[in-house]
Amino acid sequence: MLAGPTGGIEYLTIGQGTPSSVFAHGLGGSITTTRPFASGVPGTRTFLHFRGHGASEAPETAWTYPTLAAELRAVADHVAARQCLGVSMGAGAMCALLEQTPDRFDRLVFVIPALLDRPRTDAALQRLVDLADLVDDRDVEGIAAHFVNEQPEEVRDTDLVRGWAAEQARLLSGTPVSRALRALPRAVPLTDRASLGRVAAPALVIGQEDDAAHPAGIARELAEALPDARLEILPPGGVLWSHRRRVRELVSEFMTGGDAAAWKASASAAHGR
Repeated sequence: MLAGPTGGIEYLTIGQGTPSSVFAHGLGGSITTTRPFASGVPGTRTFLHFRGHGASEAPETAWTYPTLAAELRAVADHVAARQCLGVSMGAGAMCALLEQTPDRFDRLVFVIPALLDRPRTDAALQRLVDLADLVDDRDVEGIAAHFVNEQPEEVRDTDLVRGWAAEQARLLSGTPVSRALRALPRAVPLTDRASLGRVAAPALVIGQEDDAAHPAGIARELAEALPDARLEILPPGGVLWSHRRRVRELVSEFMTGGDAAAWKASASAAHGR
């Protein structure tokens, strides 16, 4: 447990040597849900639980992206991480951190980002509020059903997805994450996306089509705002369900270093330059 800016932060470090990378989960996610992204990444890999998740403390301070960014920074500084991957809410925490410190990392991976500098007003917002009620009511079956219904239709009835949903429901039931589910969808990670123009580190942005909670358009806008970004938009199916192998390949290639010239050529093509 790390003494964070507003309370204890649970984290897990595996591997050793360089590079040192930190992995940040999404809202309602966990260390377990982010570990698959690191399976092909060498060096030291560190995973954290944001406030209210896992064994991390849940201070009474407001749930905002700057507070999440401070927690991410505390863990990254503690393990001297120079690479960072964030999923959904974790990607938002990365954006908030980079707006404050654009040169903090050498490589960046954003997986299914959901927000930039404009709040959400769509139906996905109400579904998160409904989930918050289920969490407060300790309705484990209802939470699991919510998670299943949020997955692509073609994988909802698989044992893998249903088992994952049941485990996530057990972990979330009765936790302070309900406060985040009500607060964060109305918040934004960035005050101005133009601030990302100061980020020199190469970035990989992974989005997917037909994901109401993580619109592919947000991934495209994020890649456009970053000076050195490669954009990968996957077909419908879920980044860790139908496209698990492809995502692992992308992340592993990028966070291993890869060929710098080829990477820049790919990034330039993605930006139309």
